[in-house]
Amino acid sequence: MKNDRGVAILALLIGLGTGATYLVQLGTAERIKDQQQAIANRVLLEVLPADRYDNRPLGQPVVTAPVTLAHSTLLRGYLATRAGQPSAVLLRSQALGYEGSIELLVAIDPQGRLLGVKTLRQSETPGLGAAIAGWPNAWLQTFNGKSLQAPTDSGWALKKDQGQFDQLAGATVTSRSVLQAIHDALRYFDEHKAQLTGVSIDE
Repeated sequence: MKNDRGVAILALLIGLGTGATYLVQLGTAERIKDQQQAIANRVLLEVLPADRYDNRPLGQPVVTAPVTLAHSTLLRGYLATRAGQPSAVLLRSQALGYEGSIELLVAIDPQGRLLGVKTLRQSETPGLGAAIAGWPNAWLQTFNGKSLQAPTDSGWALKKDQGQFDQLAGATVTSRSVLQAIHDALRYFDEHKAQLTGVSIDE
């Protein structure tokens, strides 16, 4: 009888211990997942100055399905706001480079000017096209402040293509693909501004 009671108590203790361990693991796993997501979000949002927004842009999607553009594919879009007003639109874009796909995050202010461009993924040739990686990126920063109208449409090309932009040394295909993807993003923003910012064109 005493043995049965001892076995029952032992089984109960094991059960309680297992349950407590499981609950702790669940809580810890959730916290770890949240921390990993927060880090990923910060890395992604480096393209925007911290004082530019006070919402969680990645939690406010404005483009939720891929859209095929002239030279690239728009994968997703997000809205950054400050004090309830639109402060930037983030367009996640994919283009075909020399070695494979290049994924970019293009930040555009409500007036259609580029705030920044960041490479999220790329598989270009090390020492050449791969120079589009890294943050901050000197070549990508040359696009900051540009818009669909400045330069004009014909200016949105490499200098070797009679445009206004320098290319990365030895990486014509990569440079051209990135430039065209940025131009695509600006054009898409211009054509869908009201939808992306939630602000009527008349306002």
